[in-house]
Amino acid sequence: MTCTKETVKESGLNVWYSGAADGSEPEIDIIAVQGLGAHPYYTWVKKEPSANANKSTKLRDKARFWKSKKTQKDDAKDEDWEKDVMWLRDLLPSKFPNARIASYSYKSDWRDRQVKTNLRECANQFLNILHQERQLPNERKRPIVLIGHSLGSLIIQQALVNACLQPDFTDLRLSVAGIIFLGGPFQGSDAAIFGQWLAQLSGLESTLLKMLQKGSRDLFALSTDFYSSHSDLDLVCFYEKDKAKYLGIIEAQVVDLQSATLLGKRNMSLDTDHSGLNKFGRQDQNFELILKEITRIAQDGPRIVANKYLENGSIATILGNVHWIVPRPANNLFTGRTELLRRIKEALSGNNMSTDERKIFVITGLGGQGKSETCLKVATMMQKEFWGIFWVNVNTPSTATNDFIAVAKALGHSVDNIPDTLRVLANEKRSWLLILDNGDNPDFDYQVYLPSGIHGAIIITSRISECRVYNTVGFEAIEPLDDQDSQELLFKAAKFPRESWPLYESQATEILRLLGSHTLALTQAGAYIAKGHCKLHEYPKEFKRQRKRLLKFRPKQAQSTYGDVYATFEATADVLKQSKSEAASDALQLLGILSMVDSSVLTLQIFQSAWDECREVRDNSTEESDTLALTISHVSQLPAFVMADSDEWDSYRLTEAKDLLASLSLVTEHDLNGSPGLSMHPLAHAWAKDRQDSKEQSLAWIATGCVLALSRSNSHTWQTQERRLLPHVQTFVDIWINREDSLGSKSIVIPILLECGYALQGMRQDSKLSCLLKEIFVELGIKPEEFSNGFVLLYGLQARNLVDIGHRGKAVELLEHVVKIEATTLAEDHPSLLAPQHALATAYQSNGQVNKAVELLEHVVNTKAAILAEDHPHQLASQHALANAYMSNGQAQKAVELLEHVVKIKATTLAEDHPNRLGSQHALATAYLSSGQVNKAAELLEHVVKIEATTLAHDNLNRLASQHALAVAYASNGQMQKAVELLEHVVKIEATTLAKDHPSRLASQQVLANAYVSKGQASEAVELLEHVVKIEATTLAEDHPDRLASENDLAAAYQHLNLLSHPEQDIQTEELVG
Repeated sequence: MTCTKETVKESGLNVWYSGAADGSEPEIDIIAVQGLGAHPYYTWVKKEPSANANKSTKLRDKARFWKSKKTQKDDAKDEDWEKDVMWLRDLLPSKFPNARIASYSYKSDWRDRQVKTNLRECANQFLNILHQERQLPNERKRPIVLIGHSLGSLIIQQALVNACLQPDFTDLRLSVAGIIFLGGPFQGSDAAIFGQWLAQLSGLESTLLKMLQKGSRDLFALSTDFYSSHSDLDLVCFYEKDKAKYLGIIEAQVVDLQSATLLGKRNMSLDTDHSGLNKFGRQDQNFELILKEITRIAQDGPRIVANKYLENGSIATILGNVHWIVPRPANNLFTGRTELLRRIKEALSGNNMSTDERKIFVITGLGGQGKSETCLKVATMMQKEFWGIFWVNVNTPSTATNDFIAVAKALGHSVDNIPDTLRVLANEKRSWLLILDNGDNPDFDYQVYLPSGIHGAIIITSRISECRVYNTVGFEAIEPLDDQDSQELLFKAAKFPRESWPLYESQATEILRLLGSHTLALTQAGAYIAKGHCKLHEYPKEFKRQRKRLLKFRPKQAQSTYGDVYATFEATADVLKQSKSEAASDALQLLGILSMVDSSVLTLQIFQSAWDECREVRDNSTEESDTLALTISHVSQLPAFVMADSDEWDSYRLTEAKDLLASLSLVTEHDLNGSPGLSMHPLAHAWAKDRQDSKEQSLAWIATGCVLALSRSNSHTWQTQERRLLPHVQTFVDIWINREDSLGSKSIVIPILLECGYALQGMRQDSKLSCLLKEIFVELGIKPEEFSNGFVLLYGLQARNLVDIGHRGKAVELLEHVVKIEATTLAEDHPSLLAPQHALATAYQSNGQVNKAVELLEHVVNTKAAILAEDHPHQLASQHALANAYMSNGQAQKAVELLEHVVKIKATTLAEDHPNRLGSQHALATAYLSSGQVNKAAELLEHVVKIEATTLAHDNLNRLASQHALAVAYASNGQMQKAVELLEHVVKIEATTLAKDHPSRLASQQVLANAYVSKGQASEAVELLEHVVKIEATTLAEDHPDRLASENDLAAAYQHLNLLSHPEQDIQTEELVG
């Protein structure tokens, strides 16, 4: 973290610029050491004069030389100067963007009675702090440029002399590329005599001042030691030309030419006095002279340091880059991956080359996520650290051979095969980096491309996750960029000015979601927008309309390896197509099935569930002419890896196919409580569908439908995995609804869709089911309102949907017709007659015909009692429905008794989280409410709501219904605030998922309004109830109980507002009550 004027430390290293804004590591350290008693900030500051400045810089600086640090700081606040120019912070960073720039400060103010120190102590502290700040492997051998002002020059000398005597500081000593001395008093200063005189007169510490006197033996000894140990250092001495006035009477150079220079070393003068040697402005000729020397040393730094290490006997030296065989420069659009870049650089750094372990870093992940671009960035960042960087494309054996031979040739060896090249690399002691890119063939052993021995560093990129086994120092399964980096990449690719980015964040977020933050896709999207094909906010709509075209769009410049998103995915599919293995064939078929459902996690348990139903279908083979039944034909359409004809379920081929897709990074594996699941990146999912022609898509859709339909027999899987299966059913159904061509024969398609319809009804996707049923009737050429023989199941589903969406009268009419037709041909206890009778009774209840509902359900329950076991699911379902009818009929105690019986039996036959068990518990709690057992109701409903929170989506209607009932219990129990909060949540969710006239939505609004009345919020209650009454007036009969209840509640709300005093309102209320 860089420091500021306010946070600068009096002692220690102050970093003014940390370097490498793109996330890469700094390449050099520039460190300036202050002089005697200097202020840690102002010692490096020159004031740029304003137009009305009344003091000269030179005069001010002369005066400051004799003032304490505190006085200097206070003076600075009062002077009329335009602003500070702190050259280490303001001038150097633009010249050295890849440098870390810092100053070193220490307490040496002889005017401060608390300060007692000497040169050796100051130097030792400097040496240790610098050592601490360069602990990471990538820091230890980083070149250093040292700049010393006045006493700071002596501290640098003493520190380097000390470093020669302590092995811990070897890296520091060898890393010094050069030194710039600014007025270093190597032979002392006459000014120190006056300083010492003043110190002694005031009783102050004078140790440092005494040592700085002319003719000091200590300085002579230091110069001798420094020359003996560091005579080869690249250093330049700058000295002052102007004289300074001190004590108001004497004018002289503080450090003269003879003292400020070293024998045999270059020296230059600056047009300033001693106090100006370390202060530079923006248009300063002195700074230009200093800058040229810093630049020269910084440029030569890596070479100088490498040679020093070589002379010191270090094998792992960095000699600068000589061989650069890299296919292209890093893309200017490269964004993010800062932490990954840091990890790779640290793992492969030359500082770690002396280890006995070969360094291999592996990067895997989905195509187009930036594996190769990351390697290009690493190669560029680390170019100066490796003598040779070699790039080999291993996507095919032939390209690998050509690239390896080219590497050997560059190294001066004539070879014609890969093994000989590997031997060349293995025997090369100088530092090298080998990048093996595109190792994407799962059937190939990439170990044959690894040189033997321990020398060198290697990066491998692959879509095959198993390649991580090659890593010795690090592995990364590359993920999409985070939102901030993704937005930046999109904006850069679209060529948006940086200052405009905040204006487009919300629009960019939608594109990120659409593209799954896929790196290459974002680059393509930005290029598409930059070309003017659409505006940023128009891209999502354009993508949905022209997805295939957009994902095949290629920018003209800076293209990726494969050019576009679809091409990079297809390269993976080519690997599978070229393979003749059974696993590859199964993997492609599994990929096709995944493309027909949602990209979210799909439980693979449905494949076993589908296989389980195969035997049942074979044993009870239905006539092929039955349009609505699952038949042998559906079994035959299952994917080959299900092995429908086998006598036992065998997951081997499915597992192999799954593993192969996962190894290629086309899918992501998930553990669903011990059962495997797969998901896909949204773009890989889109490609998997779009890569198939219409015939292939039809076959894949049928195969997927057969898996879904046949697996429905396993109610446990569908009930426990409902939340995960819902998006897959929705996506699958949408493909058929939005089809352009036929996807198969009606005898295959309609039974599949009917099973999907049952799933949607159970999941309470009422609108989606309504849309699906409408399309099915059109496909069959029959009318939903006119019963046709042979489609009883379809009409039964239609009726249930009509009840759910509030069209109860139509449902009753339809089911009465169905029951009438079935009764003419079926026995009284035939399941195909009892089922529509049950449905009709439920419709009666919903339509307010409660007596009819009770009568019919009692008949159904009694009939089933004679033919079914007590714990048979169908019998329990009818008893549950009868109990609900009892509640509607005011027979709460009967309802409680019957539901307690149902719940007790289900507790022994169903899991705790089974939807049917929870549904009966919900109904029992409602019955408790009706019978006044409020505490029992609340306790049971809290249990139901808690479990459904873990198994159902937040907008599932069954879950919302339980929350609704719990809120009613809270209200009945006097916990009105809890009731209101829960009901507001339910109403808010239903507003986004249900139509305005949906019965559940209206019921929740009505209950919330009543809760508002109880809390004294009558105006909010009136507003809600007016809305409910208005809608029910168009959807329910005048005498429907629900409509009457709403009208009565509204009248009560009006009364609560004392509106009856208004005549017009009296009439309205009278009509409602009447």
